[in-house]
Amino acid sequence: MSSNDQKLLDYLKRVTVQLHEARSRADRAEDRLREPVAIIGMACRLPGGIDTPDGLWELLREGRDAVRGLPADRGWDTEALYDEDPGQPGTFYVRDIGFLRDVAGFDPGFFGMSPREALTVDPQQRMLLELVHETAESAGIAPRTLRGSRTGVFAGVMYNDYASRHTTTPEGFEGYLGNGSSASVASGRVAYTFGLQGPAVSIDTACSSSLVALHLACQSLRSGESTLALAGGVAVMSTPGALVEYSRLRALSPDGRCKAFAEGADG
Repeated sequence: MSSNDQKLLDYLKRVTVQLHEARSRADRAEDRLREPVAIIGMACRLPGGIDTPDGLWELLREGRDAVRGLPADRGWDTEALYDEDPGQPGTFYVRDIGFLRDVAGFDPGFFGMSPREALTVDPQQRMLLELVHETAESAGIAPRTLRGSRTGVFAGVMYNDYASRHTTTPEGFEGYLGNGSSASVASGRVAYTFGLQGPAVSIDTACSSSLVALHLACQSLRSGESTLALAGGVAVMSTPGALVEYSRLRALSPDGRCKAFAEGADG
């Protein structure tokens, strides 16, 4: 065998090995993309007084209705805002809606927050902090042990009307209200409070925000970007503005119950 033939043979051997290694890496990458994702903990706040996954299961099992009357704890003049005429400006035509209860309840000291700052923080952000803590405990994880970990936060947030209740910032609250009502801060506040060092992403794709958050969390886990991921969403209407807008679009069912794709859909 000539020296040139030997060089060609050695080259082909090296290329064959490299191709085999590349194929192995590609196979491992494809396996990661198909690997199932385990859900190890859950927490929730839902209409009808539901504050645990077990509570949701019981509501579904018993066939109870979670839709209630308009909330009385948000400072809305519900009598003035209601009008059965869908075309009446500045009003909405529904009386029963699926609202969360006690959205103002919060223990700021537990999360290292001053009472003054807590007043400026959107209930949605406060609720995320509570639910993240509950989710970790549900998974059997002490929240403090997550500090410094590559845990990602993917939060769906579509309402940003908390600060809009004020035309000017109340005295003593400047520097707090902007961050407290910004959706982009919601995921970052969770990461900061719990010391998480994975991605912190707030998602607003309207009604699909939570589903997209879950999708991105799965991608982050499979790519190895995150070792653990917190995914979910939150929606609290601090003002009646969205209901007024939906009413002009005739988007709300008059009885407050969703009937998507049903023959009797009326919203």
